Amino acid sequence: MRFIKANKVVVILNGRYAGKKAVVVKNSNPTTCSSNLGSKERGYGHAIVAGVERYPLKITKNMGKKRIAKRSKVKPFIKVINYNHMMPTRYGLELENLKSVLTVDSFKEPTQREEAKKAIKKLFEERYNSGKNKWFFSKLRF
Repeated sequence: MRFIKANKVVVILNGRYAGKKAVVVKNSNPTTCSSNLGSKERGYGHAIVAGVERYPLKITKNMGKKRIAKRSKVKPFIKVINYNHMMPTRYGLELENLKSVLTVDSFKEPTQREEAKKAIKKLFEERYNSGKNKWFFSKLRF
């Protein structure tokens, strides 16, 4: 799919993370699979995504700093997903260092996967606390 590109926000449609928002880190079309991720493994169009598994909770003005910090936590997920199982939105999310943190090698070993998740968690929480892209960190209601 030509319109699913890096930094595009998508909604996951199937599986464990159905209804969750994610951002495309790297896309791979079937024609370019051999150069990106290996056509033997995945011969279909797919993308590496980083999304929000658990959204931050609501904060009110009478809460203390400790409680606000606890409720501002974000739990991320990373996944390689088929294009058929995601719905692109019109939004984009520019995150610095996301491509360098999350690569194809991140999925080979559990320790690398955990390290990538920690880095993404840090990026997401920084973005949330700065007040940018609040819509990305709010739960989808449907």
